[in-house]
Amino acid sequence: MENYDFAGKLGEMGKKSSAFVVATVIRTEGSSLAKPGFKVIIQNGSIAYGTLGGACPENVILDAADSVLKSGQPRVVRVHLEDAGMGLNAMVTKKQDDDIYVETFCGGTLEIYLEPYLPSQKLYIIGQGGRDEIEDYLVMLGKNLNFKVTVIDHAPSLEYKPDNLVKDMDFDLSSLDISSSDFIVVLTKGERDITTLKALSEKKPAYIGLLASRKRIKHDFEALKSDGVSEKFLASIHTPIGIDINAVSPFEIALSIASEIVRERHSIKVEHELRN
Repeated sequence: MENYDFAGKLGEMGKKSSAFVVATVIRTEGSSLAKPGFKVIIQNGSIAYGTLGGACPENVILDAADSVLKSGQPRVVRVHLEDAGMGLNAMVTKKQDDDIYVETFCGGTLEIYLEPYLPSQKLYIIGQGGRDEIEDYLVMLGKNLNFKVTVIDHAPSLEYKPDNLVKDMDFDLSSLDISSSDFIVVLTKGERDITTLKALSEKKPAYIGLLASRKRIKHDFEALKSDGVSEKFLASIHTPIGIDINAVSPFEIALSIASEIVRERHSIKVEHELRN
């Protein structure tokens, strides 16, 4: 496998905004077909391209690659290719999570560097139409925080340009392909709150925030509960939105919302690391 072929494959997957892991052999000991520099691309739980020298090391690193994708942090694992007896004993007595033991006659030990490649996280801003400085500043802040920003607003008035702009008056929010790493800010500020949140109630993003007064929050939530929306979903909504920094101006309010998003973004990674 030539390096330029591998680079071409990486570029192709990057253009598709795919999430994947590159696993590279960085060191070998003993008898092994693998050599330093051998590499594979892992996507959706399987080898998408390349080789590490055979199925023995390739199949056993898939779980570790999945963990790397979830945490977003690179990792080095040592794959020990042992005979059946030694492999079983090592699996029982092993102390390090980064050591993987395989019952096989392949032989040798490989150190493999697992590096995640993640598409930009998405930030959806749902507006009410007309001039809204908070919406505008959130576009700017979101792009500076490396989000791919989509504004859904039938009549936007924006100085800052989002990556995507949806202006359909009757856009079906339930059709959005929202992942567990995406963030949503609802700035509908009134009559469209309820229909917007109802459409999002079956989604499981990393974050949903609603800009509303406490009085309107109570009214919206009571209406949503009576319409069958679950308590669990309502409890997941961040409202009043933003970190309390005594914000007054539109920029300060946008900054408080962006700060809360940053906090939630990093808390997801910390929670994953603590579980693992």
